[in-house]
Parts: sequence; C-alpha cells; structure tokens
Amino acid sequence: MTRLVCAWVLVNAVLLGPTWLSAALTGTPTPPWISVEAGLIAGGMIFLPRRPWSRAMAWIIAAGVLLTAMVWFGDLVFRVSLGRPLDLSLDLYLLDAVRRLAVGNMGTLRAAAAFVLLTGLGAGMSFAIAWALGPRAKPPSPSDPLGRAALGLVVSTLVLTVLGLAAEPVALRVATPSATLVADQSQYLRETRAERIAFGADLAEWPDGRIDIGQPLARLDGTHVVLAYLESYGMAALDDPELEAVVGPRLEAGVARLEAAGLRVVSGRLTSPTLGGQSWYAHGTMLNGLWLENQLRYEIVLASDRENLLDDFGRAGYRTATVMPAITTAWPEADRIGFDEVHTSRTIPYRGPPFYWVTVPDQFTWSFIGDLLADGGGPRFVEAGMVSSHAPWTLVLPLIEWDGLGDGSVFEPYRQDGYPPEEMWWDVDVLRDGYARSTAYSLEAMVEFAERYLDDGTLLIVSGDHQAAPWVTGAEGADVPVHVVARDSALVAPFLAWGFQHGALPGGPPSARRMDEFRQWFVEAYSGER
Repeated sequence: MTRLVCAWVLVNAVLLGPTWLSAALTGTPTPPWISVEAGLIAGGMIFLPRRPWSRAMAWIIAAGVLLTAMVWFGDLVFRVSLGRPLDLSLDLYLLDAVRRLAVGNMGTLRAAAAFVLLTGLGAGMSFAIAWALGPRAKPPSPSDPLGRAALGLVVSTLVLTVLGLAAEPVALRVATPSATLVADQSQYLRETRAERIAFGADLAEWPDGRIDIGQPLARLDGTHVVLAYLESYGMAALDDPELEAVVGPRLEAGVARLEAAGLRVVSGRLTSPTLGGQSWYAHGTMLNGLWLENQLRYEIVLASDRENLLDDFGRAGYRTATVMPAITTAWPEADRIGFDEVHTSRTIPYRGPPFYWVTVPDQFTWSFIGDLLADGGGPRFVEAGMVSSHAPWTLVLPLIEWDGLGDGSVFEPYRQDGYPPEEMWWDVDVLRDGYARSTAYSLEAMVEFAERYLDDGTLLIVSGDHQAAPWVTGAEGADVPVHVVARDSALVAPFLAWGFQHGALPGGPPSARRMDEFRQWFVEAYSGER
C-alpha cells in the first residue's frame, strides 16, 4: 500500500509541478491538482506480473514522466521570458544558448556543478518513480486490499476526470499533462509544416528579393548610415511608470542636449517579430523586409540567395559592416547574410573585462563604430548590436572620458561590481531596477556618441530589438522605440513623413510600423534624384 501511495504522489507531483510553479508565478488562483495519468499509471502498474518487461516498463514510464515535466518546465520558461510556448519542432537549437547563458552568468565551474546537480536530481527522481511503480512479487487480485485500493484509485481518477471535464468545479480540478503535451506539440509540428509551405509561397512571390529602383539610395548622397539595436529596449521602458521614471528623464535630457548641439532627433516605434529574446529575428526582419518570427523562417531566408538591404547599399556604392560584440564564437552566417566586414568580440579591440553577458560595454562599441566611420574609403552602412542592456542587468557602468577609453582596460576596476546573477534572477524588483538603469546607460552612451561623432555626413538610426522578458517588465506588446539622429534636417525628413515625430518620445501604438516594412520603405524614401 505504501508503494501505491508513493507512486501516485510522486507521479502526480512531478507531472503537475511545473503547473503549480506557473500558478505561483502568475497568480493563478486554482491550478489543477489531480493528474489523470498519475492515477492511471500508479493504479494500473499494480496488476502487472513480475516479469523483466514489466520492470523495464516501470523505468520507461519513469523516464517519460520526468521528460514530460522537463518539457512543461521549458514551456513555462518560454512563456515568461519570450512570451510564447515552447515548440520542440523549432526550439531545440536553443539548448546551446541556454548553456552559454548559464556559463556567462555563473561561470564554467558553477554551471557544470549546476548541471551535475540537476542531472543527479533527475536520476534520483526517476529511480524513485521506477521503484514505486515496479512489479510486485505477486500481483494482487481485485479482491485483495491492495488490489481494491489500486482499482479504486483508477476508478476514482476516471470519475473525477469525467466530473471535472463536464462541470469543472473548483474542487475537482483535473489535468492531463502528458496527453496535453503530446497534443500541443503535435499541433505545433503540423503548424510548422504548414508554415514552411506558406512561407515558401511568400518567397515565390519575391524570389530574388531585389528592389528595382532608379538611383538607389541616391538621396543619402554618400552619407554614412548606422543602424544600431539597443538590447531589450522596448516600449515598456517608456510606458511603464516605474521604468519610465528612470529611463524617461535621461532620454529627454539627452535629446535636449543633442538638439541644443544642432542635431535633429525624431522618434517613432516599430513592431518587432520577437519578444523577450532572439534578437536575430529582428535584425533579419529589418535587413530582408520579411517577417521572420521563428527559426524556420530565419533559416530558410539564410539559406537562400535573396538580396537584402546590404545589397541595396552595395549597389549605391556603400561598404557594409556589422559590429556584434555579443558574438563570441565563429559566425559563418555573417558571410551568408552578405556583410563586407564582420566585427565580433574576437575582432573588436577590447581588452577590458566582460561583465557576465555584456562582453563589451556600449561606450566602447560606439567608440569603435566612430573609428570605423573615420577610416575613409567611401560611405559605410554599419549594423551594430549594443549589449549593455542585456539581461541579467547586474551592473551599470559609468560613462568614461571618451579619450581615455584606450583598449578598454580602464573598465577593469568595475569587474566585481554589481549583483551576482544568481542572486538577481529571484528578485523581480531588483531585475526591474537593473533593467531601467542599464537601459538609461545605453541611451546616454548613444547620446554622447552622437554628440562626439555625428557630422553632416552621418545618419544614425537607433532601435530596440525587442521588449525585455515579460515577467520582468510585464510587457504584452512587441513595439520598440526608434530614434533617428542627424545634423541635416533633410536626412530625418522621410521619417517624419513615415509617421515619426520630433523629439525623444515615440507616438502612440497606432503609429507603429512593422519591422518588415522598413527595408522597402527606406530604399524607396532615399532613392531617386539627389
């Protein structure tokens, strides 16, 4: 009898544990507390004869129960961080990103220790479930006390299921986590197949991606163009009163300084294809003029020979470059995208310390971009990613005197500052404060770059890539702010015609454009006679 109770309690707790955790995080008042599969498994396994295959079945079921819980936990993480469910048919590639995130936040040794601990915990849980479900020396008959208890567990589970599905009273909240998981993932797989067909049809309508237009980008008249993304800079930073109280004054004061220095600033908003992470979807959408909202679409475009915004600039005589300090490994995709120059953390001449996920402080990255623009050799288009506002927002650096940046060693004294990431992840208030202050730092670094480096021949476009994790900001939409800065008013005029407005603050949601609209509009707006 003890093993029967242990089996039911263990399986029920493991299957519904992620649901209970989700309810605790989201404030759901009545999460399910009975798993249909737990009652059927625990009660049904009692009657199996003691055979090698029945012992193997107990281990298979234990592994299946644990795998179900792991996938549900992954789904919970995706919902609170990316605002969408886990899709096994598309998202398994992110396991490596999880590993790198763990190493970046905890260090290699602590990440390895955490992995060993979790593996041991999973193995121990599997052993406990397999022991509780294992066959008895003599299976009970339905007339024995144990047999009656097991049969009663199965029957009562079925009755509660029928009642719960029929009337859904609070006291009879039941769930079928394993069956629901299989159904959901099967549906996602069917949708992925349909998505491949639908996106293929979209590409067939514009197979080469070429924008045929006379005198491409001639109205830029050889002006440098910098398209920079501020990590996790979403509209929540300006719409949420608590976050805006930190970010808003710094942004408005910075824009006032720029305007006093003779620079024109206009602002608007764009809708990103992603939320909470996966910045490359936003980058790819802006460059290709296609809505790349998942890895399938991104990889299909990457594998094609379609033209993108880099080709548009290339035909106008521009040299294209990307500056991505967050890329710490080989990045062959950059060549497939088509950049003339690729600058990652390996080639950016930064010799200061990394700050967890922040491999290079924004101020140093901006300084490096300024040096690129001053190199000469014709006009440049530079796409860049700023990472100082990347989670977990453990440290906000001061802005250093620009002439004293050197090779970045000046940041060494700040290596140990800030909260350890493992302490911050559990305190949302601390995370929100860190997010607001790091975003304000990133905006101020951008302002000082514009003051120092923007001449009459440079157009600066600064956009958020996506909203930060919803569980930190509470963000629901996917809109991000965009700020456009130039000394020549003619350079920002097309953005005003597109719905942007003067000053630091974007307009309301009705004014938002989607990121996939940017490429076609930009090329058309800046082409034709000079």
